[in-house]
Amino acid sequence: MANEDKQNKIIGMFDDIASTYDTANRVLSFGIDKQWRKKGCDKAYEMLGKSKISQIIDVACGTGDLLLYWKDRAAKKGIIVDKYIGIDPSVGMLDVAKHKVEFADFIEGQANDIPFGDESSDIVSISYGIRNVVDRRKGLSEFYRVLKPGGIIVILEFTKQEKSGIVSKIVDIYMKNILPAIGGLVSKNYAAYKYLPDSIEEFLTTKMLEDELMDTGFKVKYTKSFSLGISTLIVAQKPLA
Repeated sequence: MANEDKQNKIIGMFDDIASTYDTANRVLSFGIDKQWRKKGCDKAYEMLGKSKISQIIDVACGTGDLLLYWKDRAAKKGIIVDKYIGIDPSVGMLDVAKHKVEFADFIEGQANDIPFGDESSDIVSISYGIRNVVDRRKGLSEFYRVLKPGGIIVILEFTKQEKSGIVSKIVDIYMKNILPAIGGLVSKNYAAYKYLPDSIEEFLTTKMLEDELMDTGFKVKYTKSFSLGISTLIVAQKPLA
């Protein structure tokens, strides 16, 4: 399948599950994904070290969940953020986001063609979306381009298991059998949630994703796995010079 066709198929799938996406996420992660998102925001703000930020772009923003945490964590830390931007190729997801996140601007667009100038943003984030970017290296290059020197990229993703053993087997059973069944029940779209473990299996290990970030020019500053390695947080920085 050509890259463009594959990307369009993924976008259509997310359009189909947009209305139930948040509910399914909470059920499937037992609500723990909230802590993962908070950790990513806190780490980025800590590393950036600014009390005033001009712009945060959340790529593949979906229904806008992470933007809520960017704003909430900024308020708790006394950080002023001038502008929050959400970008996603799924019109269905953006329709939900616009009703849920009133303080942000939303743009229909893709990770490999971000409609902002060079060095225009302090932070770029992408949560559970990087594995859906077909031309991932071009996407990472776009993140690098739009970030200011010293800017931060935050990636939350389900990465491929690197280890074998009882824990990995438990995770594997959950991801390949339980998750598609529950996600399909909530969303009425089994195929979409069968895609999730399949896409993870086809995706990178954490080390491979770190290597791609470094190849792009980023310096990886923080990596943390959550919940038996199901979710991984990577925070990287664009060098100052």
